[in-house]
Amino acid sequence: MKKLTQVTCLVLIMSLILIAPAIAKLKRDGRPNGGMLNYGEYGRPATLDPITSNDMIALRITELIFTGLTGINERQEIVPDLAERWEISEEGRIYTFFLRKDAKWHAKAGAPPKPFTAEDVIFTYNIMMHPKTITPLKVRYEFIESATMVDQYTVQFTLKRPILNALGKFSFKVIPQHGPENPLYLTREDPFVQHPIGTGPYQIKKITSEREIILVANEDFYKGRPHIDKLVAKPFADQNIMTQALMFNAIDMIVLVNPRDIPEIQGDKRYVLEPYNALSYSFFGYNLRNEMLADKQVRKAFTCAVNRQALLDSFFGGQGTIISGPFAPGSWAYNLDVQPLPFDPQKAKQMLEAAGFRQGSDGIMERNGEKLSLVLKVPIEKESEAVKRVVLAFKNSLRKVGVDIKVEFKEWLAWKEDIFLKHDFDIIFASWVFDDSADISSLFHSSEIGAWKNNFGAYSNPEVDSLIVESKLTLDHEKRRTIYRRLHAMLSEENPYTFLWTLTNYAAYHKKLRHVAIHPYKFFSFADEWFIPEEDQR
Repeated sequence: MKKLTQVTCLVLIMSLILIAPAIAKLKRDGRPNGGMLNYGEYGRPATLDPITSNDMIALRITELIFTGLTGINERQEIVPDLAERWEISEEGRIYTFFLRKDAKWHAKAGAPPKPFTAEDVIFTYNIMMHPKTITPLKVRYEFIESATMVDQYTVQFTLKRPILNALGKFSFKVIPQHGPENPLYLTREDPFVQHPIGTGPYQIKKITSEREIILVANEDFYKGRPHIDKLVAKPFADQNIMTQALMFNAIDMIVLVNPRDIPEIQGDKRYVLEPYNALSYSFFGYNLRNEMLADKQVRKAFTCAVNRQALLDSFFGGQGTIISGPFAPGSWAYNLDVQPLPFDPQKAKQMLEAAGFRQGSDGIMERNGEKLSLVLKVPIEKESEAVKRVVLAFKNSLRKVGVDIKVEFKEWLAWKEDIFLKHDFDIIFASWVFDDSADISSLFHSSEIGAWKNNFGAYSNPEVDSLIVESKLTLDHEKRRTIYRRLHAMLSEENPYTFLWTLTNYAAYHKKLRHVAIHPYKFFSFADEWFIPEEDQR
């Protein structure tokens, strides 16, 4: 790994900082700077870096702290970000990025900010792809053959093959080579994952004992200082309390409103209730390491035993859509011809009997002397009233067809260890959120079975593996759509999850916040443009 050799320049920069105050790079849009935004999150992120994180709360935080070579604008178009321009070879295999020279890393305490260079990009790619770095991103970037530094402000990526929409994939967040303690690979024990620095519009100032994350405006942000001075992410373990915090002005925004609280917020003129269509869905996921759950007839029986539409109507006010497979309905990849399995408890019983189960004297199905008794694990941060009701309804529905479900609510980090590291579970309740690539390879490809990988249920099907690989090789969008339709049909039949629903998401924020635009799945992508009028600042 090469090191910076311009020692004289660094000394000069340091001297200038010592004798003169930093001058913020200001936006020239006429909007005022100042004010503070307190926003509520349902739960806490496990890590805060963009490589090891795999939860939505962390994704939103990393969108504020880090940036990538490319970005996306409000019209969902790929635009320059850390790269000011690029060139693509005729055959579509070589991407050369010319980096901007005015980007700086957030300053560490007592030190000047270091410049962003091509070395950081290569460092990020290498550490992301290192075999010992556990990240859901690795499979997303397997199409890259090599990454090389041409000079301090030019990097070149050679692809194994041309792929569709490659530019969008270069939006991966870049981390500094002087950030992690280990320069080769990144673990969850590295201090960097809890106290990261980036090139984004906000930087972490403090994490309180209550796990509030305090972010302050990056005065050196290359697009111009963000308007709002301070953002505070406040974690809540109870959605009802979070809504009440909004109503009593303890917070200014809720990223994801509890559907049951929508009428209360909607009736208050202080707040804006804004829908946004995240590409997401909820599901009950099965551990196929359990011999009973390895039988798809058993999994399909579970799905037929649950009246999903009734649950959606009762607990979420019908604000959503029942799904039949592994893609969100708003995605171009969703196969509308595949219908959700119908609610049919009698058929569920027949399926279990066909799988060799017989009802015991206590009403619980058993096979070869082993009862169909399973453990469902739910993170305690998801212990909202609606989710508790969904989980209880699932338990009761399966009890009616002879399945015993024991529910365990676990603290978030302990839950993640049980599911993604130890694989100590039978069933989980969770949600996935996607970007517009609709890439499901990390969820269902057999190579993604293992510690901290997203194929937590150990689903393996050679035909599914083959189709996933084929989808990555094609440059024809319509062919990829056709492949995804086949994958949808196959995974609906295989039922590694009981696919539940996609919900219509709502954010709520105080009307003092202006020019608010929400990214469908990253939320804060455009937050540096948000502002608070001077008369409403505090």
